[in-house]
Amino acid sequence: MATINDNYLKLKAGYLFPEIARRVNTFAEAHPEAKIIKLGIGDVTEPLPEACRQAIIKAVEEMGDRSTFKGYGPEQGYGWLREKIAAEDFQARGCDIDASEIFISDGSKCDTGNILDIFGHDNTIAVTDPVYPVYVDTNVMAGNTGDVNEKGEYEGLVYLPITAENNFTAELPTQKVDLIYLCFPNNPTGATATKEYLQTWVNYAKANNAIILFDAAYEAFITDASLPHSIYEIEGARECAIEFRSFSKNAGFTGTRCALTVIPKTLKGKAADGSDVELWKLWNRRHCTKFNGVSYIVQRGAEAVYSDEGKAQVKGLIEFYLENAKIICSQLQAAGLTVYGGVNAPYVWVQTPTGLSSWDFFDKLLHNCNVVGTPGSGFGAAGEGYFRISAFNSRENVNEAMKRITEKFKV
Repeated sequence: MATINDNYLKLKAGYLFPEIARRVNTFAEAHPEAKIIKLGIGDVTEPLPEACRQAIIKAVEEMGDRSTFKGYGPEQGYGWLREKIAAEDFQARGCDIDASEIFISDGSKCDTGNILDIFGHDNTIAVTDPVYPVYVDTNVMAGNTGDVNEKGEYEGLVYLPITAENNFTAELPTQKVDLIYLCFPNNPTGATATKEYLQTWVNYAKANNAIILFDAAYEAFITDASLPHSIYEIEGARECAIEFRSFSKNAGFTGTRCALTVIPKTLKGKAADGSDVELWKLWNRRHCTKFNGVSYIVQRGAEAVYSDEGKAQVKGLIEFYLENAKIICSQLQAAGLTVYGGVNAPYVWVQTPTGLSSWDFFDKLLHNCNVVGTPGSGFGAAGEGYFRISAFNSRENVNEAMKRITEKFKV
C-alpha cells in the first residue's frame, strides 16, 4: 500500500473556513427559514470592473481566431502585464523592481504556500499570532513543524503575538529566525505598518540573513499617504524580502484568479555547501516545472486594471468596501463592542464581550442574528477573544447585518 505524507496528520481537526461552513450548514438545515448573512470569508461580491470584463471578452474573441489564438504562454506571465505591474505598482512608488522579477500566478494564497518548495527544512520560521492560517498549515504540510499543543501552536514555529497592547504589530524576535511572515494591511486584524516599523524588520532580516515573506494582498485599501504599499519602499528590502500580491481583493478576481510574486534577483539563500544561491533562479525553476501560467484571457483582464478606466473602476470598488468597513465599525461600536481595523483595510477586528470565547461569539451571532463572521482563535492562540468581520459584501447585506446586531445583540 502507498504511504502518505504523515505531516498532514498533524493538522488540526479542520481548516478554519471549512469548520465555519460546517457549523453554518448545520444551523441552516435546522433553521431553513433563517436568512443568513455571511461576513466571514473574505470573498468579494461586486462585479468585475467593466474595463476588465471588456478586455476579457476581447481576449476570448481573439482565442476564436487562428491568427490571434494563444496556446501556452510564458510561465512567468506575459511581458506586457509584468511591465505594467512593475511600472504602476512598484517603480511609480520609487521601488527598484524590474518586470523580470515579477512572476504571474493564479493566487497569492497558492504562492505563499508554494514558496516553501525553494527553502530547506532546517529554517527557523516566525509567524505572527494571530495569522492567516495558510502560512502555518503549509509549513505543517511541508514537514517544517512538530506536533500541535493544546493551545493550537506547532512545535518548531516561533510565534509573535500581536495584540491591542502592541497595536497589532509584532515585536522583533528575541531569537534568530530565518523566515518571517508579515502581512500588511494585516489579515485578520486590519492593522497597518509604517515605513519606520517595516525598516526595523528589514534591518533585522539583513542582520540575521533572514528572508521576509511579505503578503501585500490588501495594499490597495491603504488610503493614508504616509503608509507604504510595498516592502520594497523600505531601504534594503531587495536583499531580504519576497512580496506577494493579488488582483483578488482590489479588482474582484477571487473567481477569476490572478496574482503575482516578486523575487528580486539580488535575493540569496544558502546551499548546504555554504555557497550563496539566487532565490530568483530557484523560484523560476519551480514555477516553470510545476506551473503552466495564468491564461491569456485572465492576464488581459488583469492588464486592464492599469488602464485609466480600470484605475477609476478599481478605486470605486475599494471605496465601496471601505465604506462597508466604516459602517461595520460604527454600528458595532453602537452595539457596545470594541473594534479595531477597518480604516486602511477591509477587515474589522472585534473584541468579544467578557465571558465569551471566539467560537461562543460566533455561535451567538449565528443563532441570534443569523450573521456569520470568523472566530479569532482560528487564526492562532492570541486571536482568542477576538472576531473578524469582513467588509466584502453588498451594502444591503452589511446594513441588514449591522441592524440585526445592534437590535439583537447588546453587551
